[in-house]
Amino acid sequence: MNLSPEAFVEVTPYLLTGLWYTLIITIIGVLIGCVIGTIFGIMRLSTNWFIKTVASIYVEVVRGTPLLAQIFFIHFGIPALFNFNFDALITAFGVIAINSGAYLAEIVRGGVQSVDKGQLEAGRSLGLNARQTMRHIIWPQAIKIMIPPFGNQFIISLKDTSLLSAIAVTELMYQGQTYASITFASFETYLMVCVFYLMITIPASLLLRFTERRLDHS
Repeated sequence: MNLSPEAFVEVTPYLLTGLWYTLIITIIGVLIGCVIGTIFGIMRLSTNWFIKTVASIYVEVVRGTPLLAQIFFIHFGIPALFNFNFDALITAFGVIAINSGAYLAEIVRGGVQSVDKGQLEAGRSLGLNARQTMRHIIWPQAIKIMIPPFGNQFIISLKDTSLLSAIAVTELMYQGQTYASITFASFETYLMVCVFYLMITIPASLLLRFTERRLDHS
């Protein structure tokens, strides 16, 4: 077994660059996904069948197709139809936003529906109209329920960014692949790639558990 201790140090600058792009893509992508998810989650709660159907189609299409297929469709498929090119980084933001948005839409829908229906009736009995009841009674409780799954989705999206290496986005996995192909230090490189992912996901998971405990006590 040929092990190069120097490779653990030499690969670090490559991976730090990749980590930066991974975090930026995840944060911006999930933030845009929150907006998309909130809109489509509310649409899924609509009593209008057309609005509800449009939202359902979006959610089911995204959840029913692999993320890698979505990446290739957006980066290669759509530009081929309209004869233009997408920048790989723009594709990265778009794919993470669209993909996480579908899952977040379900979190929003589930969060609102999990609030006891008696709360709605209580609001109306206090003289609040439907909008005021949602704003002052339903949404505060629903958001509290949504926070843990939102955190889980952030961690999932962060790990999903590794698939963006397929279109040469300079995120963590791509940087590792590039270094390993140049130096052939595959073991050292991919071990460090795993360590870098764990440096983000473990603190994020601990923060999520801490938040859940605080919410349980509140």
